[in-house]
Amino acid sequence: METDVNSIIAFLETVHPYDTLPRDELEQVASSFRRMEFRAGTLIYVIDTPIGGLYLIKQGAVEITDANGGLVSLLGPRNSFGERGLMRGGVAVTQAKAAENSVILVLPADTFRRLIASYPAFERFFNRKRGDRVATDIATQKVADLMARRPLSCVGSTPVVTAARMMRDAQVSSLGVVGEGGKLLGIVTVRDLSNKVLAEERPSDTPISEVMTAAPVTLPPSALGSDILHVMLEHRIGHLPIAEDGVFLGMITQTDLTRFQAVSSAVLIRDIASADSIEEMAAATARIPQLLVQLVGSHQSHEVVTRLITDVADAVTRRLLARAERELGPPPVPYLWLACGSQGRQEQTGVSDQDNCLIIDDAATPDDMTYFRALAKIVSDGLHACGYVYCPGDMMATADRWCQPVRVWREYFQSWILTPNPEAQVLASVMFDLRPIGGNGTGLFDAIQAETLETAAQNSIFIAHMVSNSLKHTPPLGLLRGFATIRSGEHRNHIDMKMNGVVPVADLARVYALQGRVRAANTRARILGAETAGKLSATSARDLIEAYDLIAAIRLENQAHLIKAGRTPDNYLAPADLSDLERSHLRDAFVVVRTMQSALNHIKAVVG
Repeated sequence: METDVNSIIAFLETVHPYDTLPRDELEQVASSFRRMEFRAGTLIYVIDTPIGGLYLIKQGAVEITDANGGLVSLLGPRNSFGERGLMRGGVAVTQAKAAENSVILVLPADTFRRLIASYPAFERFFNRKRGDRVATDIATQKVADLMARRPLSCVGSTPVVTAARMMRDAQVSSLGVVGEGGKLLGIVTVRDLSNKVLAEERPSDTPISEVMTAAPVTLPPSALGSDILHVMLEHRIGHLPIAEDGVFLGMITQTDLTRFQAVSSAVLIRDIASADSIEEMAAATARIPQLLVQLVGSHQSHEVVTRLITDVADAVTRRLLARAERELGPPPVPYLWLACGSQGRQEQTGVSDQDNCLIIDDAATPDDMTYFRALAKIVSDGLHACGYVYCPGDMMATADRWCQPVRVWREYFQSWILTPNPEAQVLASVMFDLRPIGGNGTGLFDAIQAETLETAAQNSIFIAHMVSNSLKHTPPLGLLRGFATIRSGEHRNHIDMKMNGVVPVADLARVYALQGRVRAANTRARILGAETAGKLSATSARDLIEAYDLIAAIRLENQAHLIKAGRTPDNYLAPADLSDLERSHLRDAFVVVRTMQSALNHIKAVVG
């Protein structure tokens, strides 16, 4: 028994806030824990039933779901759960189920309450107000704020026994494998050492590079906190390295996601990742309107709502690419599937068609191109079946024009810049929003994008034409502080919140991004990038972002209102449905956009 208590003490010393307790208190608390084991799929407790203590995961994983079956948290070792029920009268407010064989330590309720009352660290950690704040904010936090500051890493030649000791001494389950300049080469986990070293009886001096997972999926530090859970669910991984420009910055694991509150987009991505048919994927995407309503109703900012909705489209696309490769066989040469339009900008709402293309390695033969045309059809048809309807302008990878080798794409961009006729302006506007989604040719787009931005930024004539193109969509401002509404047809007395609302801002941001050689496709990121590059003053950037935020938010609120009314969401808003204050603020936002357009047009005229 003493051995068990000592084992629990050693474990608690690695768990916050237990690591803040005095030694005598820690020993007393450790002896009060009850050890329980649950097989995968076993319910630990159900909602609205008495909860006898605070649960702490020692081994395994636990899914926490709400009353509607929605995933709330995916928890791993050192994560606690059940505190909300304990602090709400001792009745469970969620359901807990073992996601895999698990060992759980249960702290009696009276001991938990005593610790809350006696130790500020416990009160701060488990206070319900803090929990509510986490549920709202953690999905929007930057990954940089969530990851460990000092990542553990080694070089590829490190012996496996040394790597194992490093992980043991640091009490972690993974480390990064890096090369020159800290470039991430791969990661290795305790499971890798078990499966690839012990199970295969490899010698202890085996280089870690032989058993690591090479070129693992990563996230940048600028990603959203919710992206962590999305990637973990989609790729079924528990360790996620964070890297920027290839340099290893940190590692996030399921353990780090303490009390991580997942939004419903994670559930959709999980369902998509495990779907066995197009019909199952379509059933998941059919819940996007309800997701939009939920996110808007919880007062999430518009850029978070559209990011999370776009994440679902990205997951569908990658799942379809995997299905196509299984059906057609491995790709004959590297390729990259890219999205443009709102998906490319990560700004999808409840109304989306598909805009995509394929960039293929220059080594492709005519037979290889036949493979990629077949792949494009499988993916495009699948997207259509999942609600991302075919692009009316045929801006899709199924069109031969948009399924081409790198050299052809390079020629496209060069010709649009050197000969900026009206068609070139439109195509350039669409294709400058490209964002890679899937495929194994991760570097195919980077060189083209860098060359294009450099060439475009130096060509004042092309920039002038792009400015002219951006001014084709204007805010719907009327006389006497009113709005210029649609005069006839189905949408009479409405304004188009897409073409006359968010598109003018997206067009402005694209031009500023070209001038500042900003690689980001997202509108908000482009505005901030243009400010950093000195193409927008701090005041102008702030005014434009505030105007954009208001316009985009009202657009989403209107779509949510239509969905709740049982109607299909669209982009048309009746100003009469807004309050006087809302109409005034919306008009002021449109004025800011119009003013920015006028300033840009003046610059173009001076340059011309």
